[in-house]
Amino acid sequence: MKINNLNIAIFTPSKNPYSETFIQAHKNNIKGLVFYYYGTVFNMKLENHGVLSNRFTRVLLKIFIKLFNKPSQYISEYFIVKSLKKHNIDVVLVEYGNHAFKLKNVLKASNLPVVVHFHGYDASRKKVIENCNSYKEVFQISSKVIAVSKIMQQNLRCLGCIENKIEYNPCAASTDFFKINPQFSKKQFIAVGRFTNKKAPYYTILAFKDILKTHPDAILLMAGDGYLVNVCKNLITHFKLQNSVKLLGVITSEKYRCLLQESLAFVQHSITADDGDMEGTPVAVLEASIAGLPVISTYHAGIPDVILHGKTGLLSKEHDVLSMSQNMLQVLDDVSFAKKLGATGKIFVKNNFSMEKHIDKLQSILASAKN
Repeated sequence: MKINNLNIAIFTPSKNPYSETFIQAHKNNIKGLVFYYYGTVFNMKLENHGVLSNRFTRVLLKIFIKLFNKPSQYISEYFIVKSLKKHNIDVVLVEYGNHAFKLKNVLKASNLPVVVHFHGYDASRKKVIENCNSYKEVFQISSKVIAVSKIMQQNLRCLGCIENKIEYNPCAASTDFFKINPQFSKKQFIAVGRFTNKKAPYYTILAFKDILKTHPDAILLMAGDGYLVNVCKNLITHFKLQNSVKLLGVITSEKYRCLLQESLAFVQHSITADDGDMEGTPVAVLEASIAGLPVISTYHAGIPDVILHGKTGLLSKEHDVLSMSQNMLQVLDDVSFAKKLGATGKIFVKNNFSMEKHIDKLQSILASAKN
């Protein structure tokens, strides 16, 4: 069956989180008729339709579960399955492996082909994997399982997913970023992402601090939010970096594109957190590279899949702050080198990690799952 003729249900834990632009890209770009379900099993909604249950049927089901000793989530699961049948869904795409685990009863009862899209923490954080029984049931239910990095492919195999179910489909950058023509007009570094352990924003600040000895007029802009914001604020205050490091909070995609236009490089010191949490393939990294900026980052998760050291960016080992600082100095000292890295990255990402390629591959996976 052609993908254009498919009714596709997309399940995601929440609606429109600012940091999950890839899910919105799936919803908006997949061909076919998309039904967008968001929320937990107990509070599931269908976009443009609202809640799935009605009061009368819910009352009857409450009586039923008491009489037959059914679990409390039975009612919610009933309405989700009923909605899938009502809308003649052909194939289900579940965003995040742990969300698929929570929906496993629904997915089994629907008897539909299921594609589970892993993204990062769901395939790496130890406690999440443990709580999902190492995804044994998820792998059994799934027709296909998507990994966004090569190391994630290995992790899923190690967890027991059979090889012919795993598909490699890295994240992608919007074509809007390809339109950017960076001017390299400022000694300005830009970092965009959540302030979490795996992104280690404090390491980026420490690496930047050392370059001020030779480039006191350099600037570091950091956009995003998260539980490490106050740590970073304290670090900035302690080292008296208030004039050099600016925390911007959450910014729009439009604002990000404007900052890329004038910046020298994108920076992010990703690491594997103590709880095992890892990146997938960071979208902000791809967006910066396809915009034409060099990416200064680490050999972590899917980053070396999309950033080639010495060709499209500069990478260092995790926790190696000194090497990251030296990489930042390289582009400050030689702007022509920065431009060369950026120009090569722009073509490399466009040719290999465009949104068009990502969506085409995803559509092919969904169609093959149906067949």
